[in-house]
Amino acid sequence: MKPIKVGLLGIGTVGSGTFNVLKRNQEEIMRRAGRAIQIAMVADLNTERARELTKGECEVVADANLVVSHPDIDIVIELIGGYGIAKDLVMKAIANGKHVVTANKALLATHGTEIFQAAQAKGVMVAFEASVAGGVPIIKALREGLTANRIEWIAGIINGTTNFILSEMRDKGLDFDVVLKEAQRLGYAEADPTFDIEGIDAAHKATIMSAIAFGIPVQFDKAYVEGITKLQASDIRYAEQLGYRIKLLGISKRTPKGIELRVHPTLIPAKRLIANVEGAMNAVVVQGDAVGPTLYYGKGAGSEPTASAVIADLVDITRLATADPEHRVPHLAFQPDAMTDIPILPMSEVTTSYYLRMRVADQPGVLADVTRILADSTISIDAMLQKEPSEGEQQTDIIILTHQTQEKNVIAAIGKIEALSTVAGQVTKIRLEHLN
Repeated sequence: MKPIKVGLLGIGTVGSGTFNVLKRNQEEIMRRAGRAIQIAMVADLNTERARELTKGECEVVADANLVVSHPDIDIVIELIGGYGIAKDLVMKAIANGKHVVTANKALLATHGTEIFQAAQAKGVMVAFEASVAGGVPIIKALREGLTANRIEWIAGIINGTTNFILSEMRDKGLDFDVVLKEAQRLGYAEADPTFDIEGIDAAHKATIMSAIAFGIPVQFDKAYVEGITKLQASDIRYAEQLGYRIKLLGISKRTPKGIELRVHPTLIPAKRLIANVEGAMNAVVVQGDAVGPTLYYGKGAGSEPTASAVIADLVDITRLATADPEHRVPHLAFQPDAMTDIPILPMSEVTTSYYLRMRVADQPGVLADVTRILADSTISIDAMLQKEPSEGEQQTDIIILTHQTQEKNVIAAIGKIEALSTVAGQVTKIRLEHLN
């Protein structure tokens, strides 16, 4: 049987990893796929570097349009990134009857619905395992391994840069700005780390997972996104004293009112396995009604870990390329005509628990005023920590953990607390999930 011919768009970090792993493990991969998989064309603006990396083993071009329109190419791997040219090339590849493999979470989170509809109409596959959590096979688990389950919620550490920063802040007691500079020096954070530290990258991935878990369209524009830039070392220390760790989580939950889709710093009980995921590693917990909680852990980025996911997609497509399109695994797990438009809840309607830290005057009656405001807002207290003021200090910190309540209740209560003359500055609010 003749080899499957692949066109590779972009031979940077992941592209070079894909080329090398495919070559190194070609015999093993062929045994699994049933036929050889061969990268026949590479498109990269730096053609000289691309030729060095491929050692003359395939055709190298500067114009990616030549790849997506070439009659001999069966599968196109898109590793360019971004929303612009990448989308145009993916849509052209689909229009030309090519299957597509992509690691582009930003593209799928914003234009996935359009791309999947085009692929469905053309009878081709779009595979995207590498778009979420790098080498961790979370997409396949959600689409296939857990297909018997009604997924209840997903919670994931799905950005290695922010997890590295939070781990360093906890281990060394340093503030965010200091650790960010160290992360950039070590290569864990980009020169412009905005997508990572503001939670946007994690939100792209959470959006994709929520669509697969709940059978809804990809709706990145409705996700609540909050990064880690305002976290202070003191909050990480207080959380630790109360038995919690702070992680940037991507969370999606099914509720009677709709779907929660949110990314933000979150307190997690230290005894949970996911709370102990350190450094640049990724982990995702999925709660299914039949199986209970399952944990997926591994490297969320890097050349060969991500290449592992790209090649797994190549093998899947190779196995199914000749199958009836109606009997392939649907792109978003559910049959296209069975997708539902369950609403994404606004953050004000989300119900969770909270960590509240406030700087207050060290005088009688302050705590009574605060607890009265919380009670009036139907917020009950789960735990509290009051620090002894330092010698000569007239103010101290009060830390309160609440039971579950709606976000709008907490925001209203915080407004009243901040209006007290005995409270200095703003109240720090961090959400808390027990992940039971």
